[in-house]
Amino acid sequence: MNLEYFIANRLTKAKNHKSNISSPIMKIAIAAIAIGLIMMIIAVATGMGLQQKIREKVSAFNGHIIISNFEDNQSQASIQPISVHQDFYPKFNTVKGIKHIQAVASKAGIIRTDKSFEGIVFKGVGKDYDWNNLLEYIKEGRIPNLKSDLNNEIVISEYLANRLELKIGDKCNTFFMKEGENKLPNLRVFKIVGIYNSGFQEFDASYLIGDIRHIQRINKWKSDEVGSFEVFVTDFSQIEQKGEEVYSQTQNKQDPAKTLNTETIAEKYFYIFEWLKLFDFNIIVILIVMIVVATINMVVALLVMILERTQMIGILKSLGADNWSVRKVFLYNAFYLISKGLLWGNIIGIGLLVIQKQFGIIKLNPENYYVNVAPVDINPIHIVMLNLGTIIICLLVLLIPSYIITKISPVRAIKFN
Repeated sequence: MNLEYFIANRLTKAKNHKSNISSPIMKIAIAAIAIGLIMMIIAVATGMGLQQKIREKVSAFNGHIIISNFEDNQSQASIQPISVHQDFYPKFNTVKGIKHIQAVASKAGIIRTDKSFEGIVFKGVGKDYDWNNLLEYIKEGRIPNLKSDLNNEIVISEYLANRLELKIGDKCNTFFMKEGENKLPNLRVFKIVGIYNSGFQEFDASYLIGDIRHIQRINKWKSDEVGSFEVFVTDFSQIEQKGEEVYSQTQNKQDPAKTLNTETIAEKYFYIFEWLKLFDFNIIVILIVMIVVATINMVVALLVMILERTQMIGILKSLGADNWSVRKVFLYNAFYLISKGLLWGNIIGIGLLVIQKQFGIIKLNPENYYVNVAPVDINPIHIVMLNLGTIIICLLVLLIPSYIITKISPVRAIKFN
């Protein structure tokens, strides 16, 4: 058996170990490690969870990369149509890492009821639309049936439904402006078959989702013309690279006038993704503060243990133990305290995250955070890295105060009282 480990193990299990002066200091050090790890786990899980959930919501309504015509148009409406007869549609095989591509179109309009009216954006989708991205936000009803003949079924947000006092099965009058002057608006009567709530106020306050064929008829487009294409990538961390690759594949060298524009959601919603980057900075600050607090407490605990065991250090040195061997005894002891703190920190920290994930106890204001409930991302890799990082940093820092052992004289230490 390792001699240093054996001595350290006997020290931690000694009966007088719990009643001496270092006992409360060790308990404080263990608590500091546990609280620090709890804070780090929660900070990383909630920060990453919020970033992931907001990315999912933005991409659910826009895709990861948007392919459209070059238009000087700041609205959500599609003006110039694009033919679906493209090399990249319906399968984008020329770029690796593309999960799905779908054709959509949008048109601004107004919903009017007997009591109120609201400006909306009607998003037309087709048979290729991936509803899996929106299913988790459907609170009532179902998705529209787009596989049959043209119908008037739509999905509306809970926000708009409440403001307009509409419910599942109700019909609503929606007016769309026609191109040109002195033309009466185009009326469509839609039937509400589903209500969604994404918690993203910018989308919930505007979007209706229905059949793309309505927009094609209102705009007098052909059946093979759409407003834009939404592309989904398998790895969001590569969205910038994939955006450039997609752009290169949409270039029309023979006719530059037909070249399409590509835009990632990180570019389109620049303000949101810049705001999300602040969470990375906040997480780093919390990690640094918690590590510093934990290591300071461990340094104090180690120094107290060394001073308390000065006679033992002198005896070990007199028996032939070198400085590094004695230092290892106390480092093993410190590792025991760190491990105990990490154990409690993991139990409490992960437990709190599981409770939040299952019951959503902590609520957030969607107007400020774009979500109703604080999301958490319980990633085992992140938790393991936090544990290993805490152990490594603490032990490396503890090498410095353990150096005091080399200055202890065996003769004076044995006389020390």
